[in-house]
Amino acid sequence: MSIEILPNADALALRAADLFALAAQEAAAARGRFAAALSGGETPRAFYKMLARQQFSQKIPWRRVQVYWGDERCVPPDDPASNHGMAREALLKHVPLADAAVHRVHGEEAPDAAALAYDNALRALAALERPRSELPVFDLVLLGVGGDGHTASLFPHSDALAVEERFAVATLAPDGSPRVTVTYPVINAARRVWFLVSGAQKAGIVAEVLEGLHVPEAVPAQGVRPVHGKLTWLLDEAAAGELSPAMRGA
Repeated sequence: MSIEILPNADALALRAADLFALAAQEAAAARGRFAAALSGGETPRAFYKMLARQQFSQKIPWRRVQVYWGDERCVPPDDPASNHGMAREALLKHVPLADAAVHRVHGEEAPDAAALAYDNALRALAALERPRSELPVFDLVLLGVGGDGHTASLFPHSDALAVEERFAVATLAPDGSPRVTVTYPVINAARRVWFLVSGAQKAGIVAEVLEGLHVPEAVPAQGVRPVHGKLTWLLDEAAAGELSPAMRGA
């Protein structure tokens, strides 16, 4: 695991865009494609807008890029709450990415049906690995962390935390709203996993995830531990505000 602390949210988005372009170039050269699972939230929105700028978008081999999501709310894609809709408005409609390269969760469908269809899409991704993998192997999974320690839509004490045989499942947020989320095996099979976190309101939970007692059932972000890939926390100074000096140097 590594931790990078940037001065502010703008610097964080800039650094993430630089790293994304480099990761896309490396993956395209090594395997002919770059498969990334995106996330929702305000910090990713700023990052997506940065990626859409010409200085970054021209560095990315968009014809080799395949876009997925780590989770989605069960709403239509034009709903303001849709993770796909946010990414489309901030990034996807501004870059030369083919429709067939965008693998969204169909949140307008019944949650179980949407989860099953997305599970099948992830199994198709797994089949592309050479040698063939039992798991989909993302080049990048982008995550955030909620104030309760959830990541993707893996919420504290939810049944989804224990799922190993499915790649995507329907679940419920604490407010009872339906979601579809990828499961731990998918996240932990990735080559790169990034937590992208900004703001002082996240400082407490960032410190708990990284330095607190390891109880992933209660703090699901602690269950993110890539098996063969690299875990990186990209934080702004405010989000890193409660980390110990030792952890800040990790």
